[in-house]
Amino acid sequence: MIELEQEDPIPQGDLALQITALPRETNGFGDIFGGWLVSQMDLAGTAMASKVAGGRVATVAIDRMAFLVPVAVGAQLSFYTQALDIGRSSIQMMVEVWSDDPLSSEWRKVTEAVFVFVAIDGSGRTRSVPARR
Repeated sequence: MIELEQEDPIPQGDLALQITALPRETNGFGDIFGGWLVSQMDLAGTAMASKVAGGRVATVAIDRMAFLVPVAVGAQLSFYTQALDIGRSSIQMMVEVWSDDPLSSEWRKVTEAVFVFVAIDGSGRTRSVPARR
C-alpha cells in the first residue's frame, strides 16, 4: 500500500475522474457522505480496470480503506488509479482521491483503497484478462 502520510505527497497513477462535491451528497453533519465517495471511487476504478481487462469487469472486493480528512461541499475531487497487480482474471487497482478545496485552496489526499475487479463475459462469467503488450 502506498504510504498515507508522505512529506510531499503527490497523486499516484492516472487521473480517471474529476467531480465537484455537491450539497446533495452530504451527511447529517454537512460533510460529503463517505458512501457516495466510495461509489465514485468504484466508478473511477471500474473505468480503468475495464481498459486493462479489455471489457466488462465486476467489483469483488475493497481492501484497506482509510479516510484521512473530511470533504467540504464545493471541493473539486480528483480520482487517480494505478494497477497494482494483474492476475489471470483479476485486477487489483489502487484508487486515490485528492481534494482541491475552493475555500482554502488546499490540495490534499482524502482517501485511498485497493479495489479488486474480475473480468467477466457477457453472461457474467469470469474470463481471462488479455495478455498485456
